[in-house]
Parts: sequence; C-alpha cells; structure tokens
Amino acid sequence: MKRKNLSYFYASFIAVLLALPLGYWLDGFRGVWVVLILSVLEISLSIDNAVVNASVLKNWNSFWKKMFLVVGMPIAVFGMRLLFPISIVAITTGLSMFNILDMAIHFPNDYADALANVHDQVSAFGGAFLLMVALEYFIDKEKQNHWLHFPEKLFQKVGEIRLVETAITLIVILLTASSLPEGDTLKFITAGIWGIVTYVFARGIGSFLGGSDGSTIIKQGIGGLVYLELLDASFSFDGVIGAFALSHNLFVIALGLGVGAMFVRSLTIFLVDKGTLDNYHYLENGAFWAILVLAIIMFAGINYEVPETVTGLLGASFIGFSFWSSVRANRLKVVG
Repeated sequence: MKRKNLSYFYASFIAVLLALPLGYWLDGFRGVWVVLILSVLEISLSIDNAVVNASVLKNWNSFWKKMFLVVGMPIAVFGMRLLFPISIVAITTGLSMFNILDMAIHFPNDYADALANVHDQVSAFGGAFLLMVALEYFIDKEKQNHWLHFPEKLFQKVGEIRLVETAITLIVILLTASSLPEGDTLKFITAGIWGIVTYVFARGIGSFLGGSDGSTIIKQGIGGLVYLELLDASFSFDGVIGAFALSHNLFVIALGLGVGAMFVRSLTIFLVDKGTLDNYHYLENGAFWAILVLAIIMFAGINYEVPETVTGLLGASFIGFSFWSSVRANRLKVVG
C-alpha cells in the first residue's frame, strides 16, 4: 500500500508542535519566532542536502533507510546542531565540553563570540569536505548523465588525472589561506586538510564496512551512515554560526535547526520512495552543483561576507533549474 505524500512529513509536523511551546518556555514569543525562522532557513539551505542524501539512500535496503531515520535523526538534531558546535569550541579553546556548555547557558554572548572566532577553521573544514564531495561526483569517469554538458564533460576529462579532486581542493585551501593574516594561515590549512582526511576516511569506512565494487556508490551500513552524518554536518556549519544573529540561546537555536533537519530527513525519504531522482534525471546534477557553489562560498566567506539568503537562493536556483530541465527533457522524450 502506497503512502500518501503528506504522511512522510507527519513526524516533522509533530516536531514543530513540540518545538514551539519549548521555544516559548525558553525565550517567550521571541523563542517561538526564532524557532520558526531557523526552521525555514534550515530547510531552504538544505534542499540540496536532501537530494544528495536521496541519491545515496536510493541504493540502500529498507532496513538501512529506517536506520537513517531512527539513528540518524537524533544525531542530526542533537549531535550536529547542539553538541558538535560545543565540541568545536572546546577543541579550539582547550576548555572542556562541560565548561563550554556552561558558557553557552550562562554566558551566551561569550559563547557566540567563541564560535564566531573559529568561523575560518569551520569554513576550511566544511568547504574542503563539500568540495571533495562535489568534485568526486563530477569527475567520475563512469558518469553518463550530464546536465550542464560542457563543464561536466570537462570535469570528467580532468578526472582522468589520478587524485585530481584532492589536488584541486588543496590548491583552493592554499590560495585562500594566502589571503589570511600570517598568524591564522596554519590553523586554516590544518582545518582544511582535516576536511580532506575526514572525507577520505568516511568514504574508506563505507567501502570497508559495506564492501566495494569499484564504483562511487556509497554502500549501506554503518560507514554509509557516518558519511551522511558528516555530509549533514558540513551543510549545517554556517547555519549554526549564522543562527546567533537571531538568538544567543543555544537551545532555541538547536530547536529551530533541529526542526529544519527533521523536514530535510522527511524530504529525503520522500524523494527516495517516490523515485524522484529516477524520474527527474538532472535533479541530482543540480544538487551537486549547489554543493560545489556552497563549498566555494564557504571559502569565499573567509574574506567576503556572503548573506545566507544568497547562499540559499543560489542552491535553490540550481535545484529549480535542474528540475525544470528534467521536466522539459521528459516532455521531449514523450513527444519524440
């Protein structure tokens, strides 16, 4: 029996109904407003994340799809939106996570400043990880589905050079680091290299635990879940930091971003079950172009302030245009 479209989002709507009174309890009507705004922002900025997640999950069986929700959801909501920012500040400051949590609760302005101070390292790590994700997709020699033909064919041709995606990412890290003050250069390069290393290990764990047939498909299993959670973290970095422009209450921020993450997960499962990526062939390409642009923006954001609305609009534009191209191609196929 087929599920109704709206049923995929029931859990997400329940999350909204639970989050709003909690937001009021934490910070009054302002807390309710911030939860709503952050939820919408998280959804708009993560549509490409949902499509990419769907491109991974479509190759998994029903058990691991459920694990993506049952295990992955609390990790995404509480781990990546609440504990992960605290751990970043703890690592960079040398303080314990307990001290950082105490700071976030009792001295939220200090916590916001501490998180803002590691923005460059966070951007280097997340930008490098996402750049590796996008480049590996486009340089795949077996890739046959091309949307923007010239650049995608060019990427594929460049992909004949062994480990070229790593070389390109390192070049971007070094060029960006050269524009920073001398005292910040080493920290930035180190964070960027860790982004590459994390990506390599995430893919390696997926191959080791899930088996490898030499393709770029992410295997179902624990390794695949690790890969998806790291991908989700890379998407959420800027959102977590930018959220402090609306509120300095760590828990209100976690509620808003967490509700958004719930909707993104629901959308992912919806796309998989409905076979959307198979029906709209260029949608996946558009999502990876959006990831590539996001990675570039994260590096550019070191020296230039890029509003999150611009980032969201660019990502949505690639998704929307690739969807329109898919619909047009399907119509031409029917006519032909």
